[in-house]
Amino acid sequence: MTDLDRRAERPPTSGRVARALRHAAPALLVYAGVRALGLLALALWCLGSGKSPHTLLTARWDSLWYTRVAEHGYGWSTTLPDGTVHSNLAFFPLLPWLERALSAVSPLSYADAGMVVAWLASLAAAWGIFLIADRLYGRRAGVCAVALWAVLPVGIVQSMAYSESLFTALAAWSLYAVLRERWVSAGLLAALAGLTRPVGMAVVAALWVAAVLFVVRERRAPWRMVLGAVLAPLGAAGYVLWVGQKTGGGLFGYLDVQKQWGNGFDFGYAFARFIGERFTSFPSALAGLGLIAGVAAVIWLYVTGVRQKQPVPLLVYTGIVLALALCASGYFGSKPRLLMPAFPLLLPLAVALARLRTSRSALVLSVAAAASAAYGALWLNGSGPP
Repeated sequence: MTDLDRRAERPPTSGRVARALRHAAPALLVYAGVRALGLLALALWCLGSGKSPHTLLTARWDSLWYTRVAEHGYGWSTTLPDGTVHSNLAFFPLLPWLERALSAVSPLSYADAGMVVAWLASLAAAWGIFLIADRLYGRRAGVCAVALWAVLPVGIVQSMAYSESLFTALAAWSLYAVLRERWVSAGLLAALAGLTRPVGMAVVAALWVAAVLFVVRERRAPWRMVLGAVLAPLGAAGYVLWVGQKTGGGLFGYLDVQKQWGNGFDFGYAFARFIGERFTSFPSALAGLGLIAGVAAVIWLYVTGVRQKQPVPLLVYTGIVLALALCASGYFGSKPRLLMPAFPLLLPLAVALARLRTSRSALVLSVAAAASAAYGALWLNGSGPP
């Protein structure tokens, strides 16, 4: 059979996409249902609090910074009473670019465009998570993995004009491309992830490690793999170098910007001290115990993934996301949100749920979805940033 014959036998691209979408449909429907429940809970909660759910989703905290970048570009900053300067250079540019582009071709404001991007990206992220779990453990586990990502306590962030959903989508699809050895696609997606959040380098590292393992195993380095490896860091490196040039700080310019925000890598010292301070009184000690239990659970899930022999690129990616989230100083209330892109942590739980009867797994996920919806509404109506 000739190459022409083989190409003739392949179904059209549109047909392959349609079949892939039908295969993922249960997971996407479950995800959309959970997110709809979360939005409904937020709307009902806001009826009592007098706040606008639309404002909470599009115009609070980081979403305001992204909107300002989309509207005015970079260069805006604010000085706090203690003299520290918070610059919008801390926020990577892909989400503001998409907000500006979508607003230019539609009647949406920048803020509303950011929310639409987040909603679409969250569906893309769910699809990417499904594809990875389905490839490794089967379709049922894929549906459970998506459901677990949706019912995270901070899942409401997936519906906000934040960059977590966009980053997770790009990371998941890049990692899926790595697993399939689609090197150029993986590199392009990694570069876009690097333009979305600083943790984008975790995707780059996963691709590089996969490439090295491929070379060691196959004793060759295809040009597509080399090209993908070269493309992968261009997004993050390009933005960091541009910030350094703009601030005059060179290679460390972006780190200086983050330092002004109180962010830095201290190997978890500040976080450990924060937890220790919870034990100064009895009520807050319960919160301290909860934090310790949460960190222990996250580490246990990672170790379980290692024991289940998850692909090395997934372990590398997850490990870097965990290290940056848990071992960095900064606002500690944001750590659950920063852990959201570490979706491979959910794969051991997804496998366990997939082994249960459908009725039991549905009950577990329904209870978790209701709790997540209530917690998200409470959290977003609070005073602290998610």
